[in-house]
Amino acid sequence: MNQNTPNSPCSACTRRKHTPRDPETLKVLQNRLNRMIGQLSGIGNMLDDNRYCGDILTQISAVESALQSFGYIILQDHLETCVTEKIQSGDETVIAETVDLIKKLK
Repeated sequence: MNQNTPNSPCSACTRRKHTPRDPETLKVLQNRLNRMIGQLSGIGNMLDDNRYCGDILTQISAVESALQSFGYIILQDHLETCVTEKIQSGDETVIAETVDLIKKLK
């Protein structure tokens, strides 16, 4: 159970990568994220416009697919940097953590 007070961030929320993302990867991730934000906003507009349910579901599917792809890019970066660094330093607990993260991506 999380013992943090409401004003103290959880330790998982404040962890930082040891190796920064390269500028090109960061740009790709930001562009994808902004595109998904736009798609979600578009879904909100579709609801406001009383659009056909099937059209909204199609857009939801597109956002889910984009989010899945985004997650795989983050996972690859995690494996190439964070996981590799921890294993090289002798910390193999990262393996179980990574398996749990992969399960969350479905």
